[in-house]
Amino acid sequence: MPVSPAALAHASDLADFVAASPSSYHAAEEVARRLQQAGFARLDETDAWPTQAGGRFVVVRDGAAIGWVVPSDATATTPVHVLGAHTDSPGLKLKPKPTTGSHGWLQAAVEVYGGPLLNSWLDRELRLAGRLALADGRVVLAATGPLLRLPQLAIHLDRSANEGFSLDKQTGTQPVWGLGDAASADILGELAAAAGVDASEIRGYDAVVADAARGAVFGKDDAFFASGRLDDLASVHAGVVALIEASEAMADGALSMSKQIPVLAAFDHEELGSASRSGAAGPFLEDVLVRLYASFGADAIHQRRALAASWHLSSDVGHSVHPNFAHKHDPVVQPLLGSGPILKINANQRYATDAVGAAAWAGWCESAGVGYQEFVSNNAVPCGSTIGPITATRLGIRTVDIGIPILSMHSARELAGVGDLYDLSRVARAFFAG
Repeated sequence: MPVSPAALAHASDLADFVAASPSSYHAAEEVARRLQQAGFARLDETDAWPTQAGGRFVVVRDGAAIGWVVPSDATATTPVHVLGAHTDSPGLKLKPKPTTGSHGWLQAAVEVYGGPLLNSWLDRELRLAGRLALADGRVVLAATGPLLRLPQLAIHLDRSANEGFSLDKQTGTQPVWGLGDAASADILGELAAAAGVDASEIRGYDAVVADAARGAVFGKDDAFFASGRLDDLASVHAGVVALIEASEAMADGALSMSKQIPVLAAFDHEELGSASRSGAAGPFLEDVLVRLYASFGADAIHQRRALAASWHLSSDVGHSVHPNFAHKHDPVVQPLLGSGPILKINANQRYATDAVGAAAWAGWCESAGVGYQEFVSNNAVPCGSTIGPITATRLGIRTVDIGIPILSMHSARELAGVGDLYDLSRVARAFFAG
């Protein structure tokens, strides 16, 4: 069955969002830009924050962003409904002394970030993107166009390549970006030029490699969407869309008696375990919530009452059943790309979903008119984890782990269902509306 025009429009907008977000820092700024365009005020953490009801606010910390809407009837014990996601993706990150090369080739010295499928980075045009810290104290974002490529060795020179090829993490991951002598070149100059600054002013940098190709819809009935960084920009984008729709509904009076405060929390460093000042294990969300409730005159008891009534949807991608490797999945629970968002369940609390959370999730999906699927791992194939258990542990908020099914997870270019992407935003909207 063909996907709806609304789902296709959502996928096209997601392609724009990913193209604008080649690094976690760009993603956080794109979240802020879109929310500001929708009437949200951008707050700085070092300033005093406004307290007026009906406010729409966003704050950025490094590669993370949190946005929220204050209902006109919010009180010191009004709960929050938090949609949590992450802005980073597995890949390659520039090392110190990043300009290298040999035999007439210019190369970039990179370090493996997280757990990428290294072979997926071969033979594709790549961008360089991140932030530059300058001598005058400014921090600027920079992103090149297609600049690098990690070329595979021809099969004529490795006849066993199709018999179990493995890419060495050090010697096999240094992409080429030009021809010449490394002693007289500087890849940071490419980033500086993209940002419109002088390379000599760079004092520090955080820069990653990203797929340069735009996200694309394809397949029978336009069922598929392929893009880099769907893990987890698909969730971040769905949250942005839903939060803007919720804020517009409140402004129009449709949610004037809202019983919760909708919050989007897009964290960095999930692929590394979330242990940073901008990760889910850090204090960012708690810092925002403390200041939010303080604006209502809430004391510590009020805050704890509010959090006890709150919910967190931890949204991240999960595995669709793979037709060529079905034995890697649970033999019964096999979510299929294109058949709806997923509810993640794990007996060992790698996902935070429990029976009460499952029931709540079913209610939000029903309210949105969206069907969903369950996901559980094969007992012999341990699953990963998410920000869900981390946030539940840190703040005590009831948490449900959800997402969309994809193929090629942790590839440089992942595969999702067009309908699933749109349906996730619809459920997020119902979640924010309560």
